[in-house]
Amino acid sequence: MTKTGSPLDRLREVCLCLPEATEKEAWGDPTFRVGDRIFAMLKTGDGRPSVWLKVPAGMQTVLIQADGASFFKPPYVGHKGWVGIRLDTDPDWDQVANLVRRSYAMIAPKKLARNVA
Repeated sequence: MTKTGSPLDRLREVCLCLPEATEKEAWGDPTFRVGDRIFAMLKTGDGRPSVWLKVPAGMQTVLIQADGASFFKPPYVGHKGWVGIRLDTDPDWDQVANLVRRSYAMIAPKKLARNVA
């Protein structure tokens, strides 16, 4: 993965390398999908770039407790087990990529999810 570029450019690189992943604008922001199901959303509504991802049960709480400056419970989808990651705080992009792949695997059809490590 490149080490430079905007948060959107870096997120695109992570998301669009996944099988059958596409980008589609919704609510004024880019979303990343497999089929028509969202696995990642770049959000900037509060003036700070972040990515919202689905995570396994319990992981949202663990991430927020471990690093509340980087992780947060996003509005609208946080109660469904999604987590937000601030992208303007120099995040660990390897960790972001791992969480994106995990979100993808939870959303994608099983035949596609099997191909994502």
